[in-house]
Amino acid sequence: MNRCGWAKNDLAIQYHDTEWGVPTHDDKRLFEFLILEGAQAGLSWDTILRKRENYRVAFDDFDAEKIARYDEKKVAKLFQNEGIVRNRLKIASTVQNAKSYLKIKEEFGSFGSYIWNFVDGKSIKYAWKNLSEVPARTSVSDVMSKELKGRGFNFVGSTIIYAFMQACGLVNDHLVSCFRYKEISKE
Repeated sequence: MNRCGWAKNDLAIQYHDTEWGVPTHDDKRLFEFLILEGAQAGLSWDTILRKRENYRVAFDDFDAEKIARYDEKKVAKLFQNEGIVRNRLKIASTVQNAKSYLKIKEEFGSFGSYIWNFVDGKSIKYAWKNLSEVPARTSVSDVMSKELKGRGFNFVGSTIIYAFMQACGLVNDHLVSCFRYKEISKE
């Protein structure tokens, strides 16, 4: 079975085959991926995949309303949690991003409708033949990054946002030789 070359271990293969690139409009799932992509900055995605369940427990299953109310005591406790990336800025940004996320939900009705507006409501389908062709960022991720930063989000640079777009199916960056390319293109 042909799949994208970055899926090399069991955890990455499972993620690739079942989640990566599948278009999602679910607010909670979008928020989870936004937080995880920010946590991944400077690290490997495999590291985050291994810690993903720990993140779900540590951050109240990505309940933004709860996270937005975290106080200094809760943040200090998170910094001691060896199951997550213990970076003060990344932990603090999760709290700030939850607050910004809730404001967007209030203004637009859902985070999903806001995010999907950047791609006119449908997944951008590319036709990459080699991993070397896949960009690290695009003009769309540049715009989304700038907009999110303007709304108070942190750890949302264009490269992070492009990875978020890939994960959540705003773009189909599976290689054309990958079995998931056609499956996801139908969605």
